[in-house]
Amino acid sequence: MANVFDDVDPTVFRTYAFWASVLVLKTLAMAVLTARKRFAKKAFANPEDAKSTPGGKVNLADPDVERVRRAHLNDLENILPYLVIGFLYALSNPSVFLACNLFRLVGIARIVHTLVYAVFVIPQPARGLSWAVGYFITAYMAVQTMLKFW
Repeated sequence: MANVFDDVDPTVFRTYAFWASVLVLKTLAMAVLTARKRFAKKAFANPEDAKSTPGGKVNLADPDVERVRRAHLNDLENILPYLVIGFLYALSNPSVFLACNLFRLVGIARIVHTLVYAVFVIPQPARGLSWAVGYFITAYMAVQTMLKFW
């Protein structure tokens, strides 16, 4: 029986590894962005955090903090499945051109999603479109991977 790793194209794997790393760093940066917004608004989730900042108070409903938190949650809901299926898709011997461009598109779409949702708030459909690009590419890769390994 052949080893599934024998068929992995190095260009596909390098592209996946690069964009996966970018998205992991982007997700980690969302925690920092949330903390920054909490300190700027002096709106904390925990009493001990509020006490450590002059003027700080417990506020679980600050709209600006909550917007960043929702963007971070959206990353967790979408990037984590992408990381898993992107890796498996890379193992499925996909077209190099298609796979590399799908990985790039998901990465760019998720960055744009954060920018239009949490940094420079832009009205819909910008957020929805950027979300949909990543979502449907991830779903496509899942179906293709499932069919390949069935």
